[in-house]
Amino acid sequence: MLSLRPNCECCDRDLPPESREAMICTFECTFCADCAEAKLGGICPNCSGELVRRPARPAAMLKKYPGSAERVLKPQGCAPATVA
Repeated sequence: MLSLRPNCECCDRDLPPESREAMICTFECTFCADCAEAKLGGICPNCSGELVRRPARPAAMLKKYPGSAERVLKPQGCAPATVA
């Protein structure tokens, strides 16, 4: 089950579980759509994976399975992924 992290790792923008602006990679690194597109070019800076829109969990299921409260933030901000 997705953890639904509550913020963008780059800019710390709030991304509640129902947000349509949250983008994730296969490891659930989480970024806002603005950072994912403008800063990262759709590529996760942590794993070089593709960033896609995070599915929204239905409200009824959020009561039973709430999103994570753990905020992950890169204090130095984000730089695009580098491919070796």
